[in-house]
Amino acid sequence: MGEGHHYHPPQGLPCARVMFYFSCVDNVLFARLCRNASLYIVRGKVIQNTSLWVSFSLQEMAGESQEEAKTRFPFPYVPYPIQEEFMAKLYQVLETGKIGIFESPTGTGKSLSLICGALSWLRDFEEKKRQEEARLLANGSNGKSAKEQPEKRSQASAGEPDWITQFVQKKEEREMVHRLKEEQVRRKKREERLEQIRHNAQLKYNSKRKRMEEEEAEQLLQLSKDMLSHPDELGTLEPLDRGEEDLILAEYESDEEKKVRSRLSEEDDDEDIEEEHVTKIYYCSRTHSQLAQFVHEVQKSPFGKETRLVSLGSRQNLCVNEDVRHLGAAQLINDRCMEMQKNKHEKSNAGEEAEGKKRRVSRTVCPFYSYEPMQLLRDEVLVEVKDIEQLVTLGKGMNACPYYGSRYAIPAAQLVVLPYQMLLHGATRSASGIKLKDQVVIIDEAHNLIDTLTCIYSAQVSGSQLCCAHSQLLQYMERYRKRLKAKNLMYIKQILFLLEKFVAVLGGNINQNPNTQSIPQAGVQLKSINDFLFQCQIDNINLFKVQHYCAKSLISRKLFGFVERYGASGALKTRKEDQKISGLQNFLQTLNKRQEKEGTQHSSPGEAEAEQPKMASPLMHIEGFLAALTNANQDGRVILTRQGTLALSSLKFLLLNPAVHFAQVLKECRAVVIAGGTMQPVADFREQLLVCAGVGADRIEEFSCGHVIPPDNILPIILCSGPSNQQLEFTYEKRGLPQMMAEVGRILCNLCNVVPGGVVCFFPSYEYEKQVYTHWEKTGVLTQLASKKKIFQEPKRANQVEQVLAEYAKCVKRCSQSGGPMTGALLFSVVGGKMSEGINFSDDLGRCVILVGMPYPNIKSPELQEKMAYLDKTMPKTAGQAPGRTLIENLCMKAVNQSIGRAIRHQKDFASIVLLDHRYARPAIFNKLPQWIKSRTQTKPVFGPAFAALRKFHVEKRSSCESLPFR
Repeated sequence: MGEGHHYHPPQGLPCARVMFYFSCVDNVLFARLCRNASLYIVRGKVIQNTSLWVSFSLQEMAGESQEEAKTRFPFPYVPYPIQEEFMAKLYQVLETGKIGIFESPTGTGKSLSLICGALSWLRDFEEKKRQEEARLLANGSNGKSAKEQPEKRSQASAGEPDWITQFVQKKEEREMVHRLKEEQVRRKKREERLEQIRHNAQLKYNSKRKRMEEEEAEQLLQLSKDMLSHPDELGTLEPLDRGEEDLILAEYESDEEKKVRSRLSEEDDDEDIEEEHVTKIYYCSRTHSQLAQFVHEVQKSPFGKETRLVSLGSRQNLCVNEDVRHLGAAQLINDRCMEMQKNKHEKSNAGEEAEGKKRRVSRTVCPFYSYEPMQLLRDEVLVEVKDIEQLVTLGKGMNACPYYGSRYAIPAAQLVVLPYQMLLHGATRSASGIKLKDQVVIIDEAHNLIDTLTCIYSAQVSGSQLCCAHSQLLQYMERYRKRLKAKNLMYIKQILFLLEKFVAVLGGNINQNPNTQSIPQAGVQLKSINDFLFQCQIDNINLFKVQHYCAKSLISRKLFGFVERYGASGALKTRKEDQKISGLQNFLQTLNKRQEKEGTQHSSPGEAEAEQPKMASPLMHIEGFLAALTNANQDGRVILTRQGTLALSSLKFLLLNPAVHFAQVLKECRAVVIAGGTMQPVADFREQLLVCAGVGADRIEEFSCGHVIPPDNILPIILCSGPSNQQLEFTYEKRGLPQMMAEVGRILCNLCNVVPGGVVCFFPSYEYEKQVYTHWEKTGVLTQLASKKKIFQEPKRANQVEQVLAEYAKCVKRCSQSGGPMTGALLFSVVGGKMSEGINFSDDLGRCVILVGMPYPNIKSPELQEKMAYLDKTMPKTAGQAPGRTLIENLCMKAVNQSIGRAIRHQKDFASIVLLDHRYARPAIFNKLPQWIKSRTQTKPVFGPAFAALRKFHVEKRSSCESLPFR
């Protein structure tokens, strides 16, 4: 390369503007990044010579030093090599607009790699965009842009006179320049506004707060005056109880009927809140705690001060109105919030004033839903990175709604942090104001992404819920029949008809108590959606319109308020059907008590808490089922389960093709990154989500990095037989044999003698864990184990997990310090349970992880059988194996990989992993282990050598730890 020559990198690779120095004598090359004018050596030493400007691919810089990598990807500390590789690959995927599947084991700094890699790309992308805008604006003002695209002009001019082509092209160029100027003005105003808030936040906050308090006081005073001076005047209609007016459905208008009015109101709203969305990154994860942890990582990163980040959450997490929060269930909070919004809009509508004079109703509005305070909250959110808790605290202090304030911040945000549901569910995504067009989506903790999509779009209702909803809705209609408009009555009757048919298809009678109705033909049936609708004789009903009516009228919320008022008090009576209604009320009370009892016995506490309030309005569940029935016929199945009584029978919609809902995300986004600590086996993601969604193989990139721990800090062993040479094969038929359970006991007794600290033993299911525990109690194995390790069991209730873990950790710590005969603790857990995911058994808490058998799912499950049949029908075989069989193996190994990944949590951690089943050594199974574990795994046909290797490993590690000055 000589002076005046330019090097152009391959298309699509990330580029930066750099300065090259070279020596004419020895051709030694050097690079200086123009952005910060610091000197970085590529090869050789700096020699004074000629300079030239080139475009140079950062990925082609051979021998890139740590300082260069640090400049390319700002990092809070010197990154591990695997982190540099991760960020480089992530940068490439985002730049080239691909779909990336990334695996980075827990403890390797995955979150920071995602943050620094993605935000580095966004920084460079914004800089290139600004430079391109400046160039276009400069050329536009000089009239040069028309000469830069002769090829486009020649194509457009085919069949058109040149003067028409030039006129159209110039018009388009003027419009583009105008748009760029407007965008520059908006960006400048936003930056000035945020800068002003940064430097004068307290003064601005105080003035706004004072004005808000004055307006609030005036509103409360006016409301009080209205209530005192205008009593209810209901004419000849039967008088209503206090507050009962809110239970009556408003007059329903279809979309066509209110098209003109809604268009006008939307235009007015758009003038206030609509803002162009800047290029941004949507980051989503499973839980709010994981999102909060990610936000804290952003705050600690080099991008923490300059990134405009907004945290999104559900109303359940962000609502600051205590009257709404106390409702508990998410659906009730959502409906109540939307109803209060509607009341606020109706209150400001001049057309409602006449109606108000007739009825003099004072509908409840939310004091936190006020435009100006929410706009101020939006700006505060963008000024500084905040997590959900900080956002709620800020909303309370500013008397503004954090839920809507954060949504207003989405357009200007660079990084949006949100839970799975909000991004993956189409209706929720649209309602939240999330626009994915040409944006970047990162889905973290994505090992269960397929299951998440399936659950989001599946729905189940029981016979008791169907009967309960029918009874409630019938009472509601009888109570307010004279006050409801014709369309409301029409839709209510349609819903009642649907409920009646759903109960009939289960073999029940809607007019009888479901708890006493026995179902003669017990069993499970699977139907296509169309077959189910035909069997129910409801194929002539437009379910889309019914679903739309339920959503817009908030009928489930009205019904909940109705049941709250009358369901348990026995106060509700109509003149004609006093006895009938009284019997229905008793039935409703029986259902509620039964649901509470069932929730206590069979559900986790979180589920039980949600179940009890939701049961007060089971129509909410049924709305989800109706929505599911609007899926395409081939994408799902309806499962009819008839068992015992009608109350125990159920209808369930099972989504078979999650790709149909994920396809829209893939289609709109510029790039999508699917990341996790344990993504193996990745074939499910590639085939079921990406290929089925129409993504070409050339757009899919896979990346899996190793662990940061030294190779000798982990000892994975596949054990094929026990101390008495009993082959270890825990199939469903063999695992319950006394000799098999006894062999597991002997293995654990031996291992507990040589493994210090904590040992975590995973069983395939709660039932098998209980069976083994009972057997060991009878045979004395538990007593023998307890002489070395204190025994703990994973609880079934979620609210007891923290307590058990705390006691387990205390025991391990106490034993390590005391030096007595007790060497630690033994924790019995379940694969797929509450301790197999998201729990860290680092250091002494998990020196050995044991996995008993292979946790294959229940192959007799109707849902799984239908999923397997669907895959066998729609997907090709892999290595001669049917897709259904591959699914079973993948589900098993995903659960295994999650469980064994609980131990190693940081660079200096060490642990052994023991897989008790000879089937793990089979190539098809072995290859589905994570690469960093697979490469170090030893297969031991007999117990002796395995025990010797484990003893040597832990003795050496314990000695090395004791020799360190600080442990």
